[in-house]
Amino acid sequence: MKHHEFDQLQNLARIQDYPHPVMPRDERLQRWAELLEADPPRLLSTLHETEYQPRAVRAVLRCNNSAISVAFDDPVLRAAGMKNDTYGEAKRFFELSDKQLHRIVCYCHFGATVSAQTTASYIRAKHVDQPESLMARLRAMFVG
Repeated sequence: MKHHEFDQLQNLARIQDYPHPVMPRDERLQRWAELLEADPPRLLSTLHETEYQPRAVRAVLRCNNSAISVAFDDPVLRAAGMKNDTYGEAKRFFELSDKQLHRIVCYCHFGATVSAQTTASYIRAKHVDQPESLMARLRAMFVG
């Protein structure tokens, strides 16, 4: 029997449809904000002109040291199902619209860099600390 480190095993085998722990959207967004708040003055790179990119190009946009890469670097969010640090994956994983994610990561709102604290504060204000809408409460009553 040959022994391998966990990281090596990931390169040797691909496990299809491995079940991820269920983590509700609110908890994923909360975790993202907490990760950013862990190093408030950290300057993060922004993505350039996300709103002008064709959908296919926008989906694969990424850059090192972005707010999205901070989330992807977290083993808890990866275990919950975050697959990479692209714009499209962040949109899917955090269940955000293009408009919502654009406001968090785009160059046009912050310039080339933005502090982690500014990003965390925005995520909290718009997506975490919001009181539940009437529609969300009704949906919870009927769906469970």
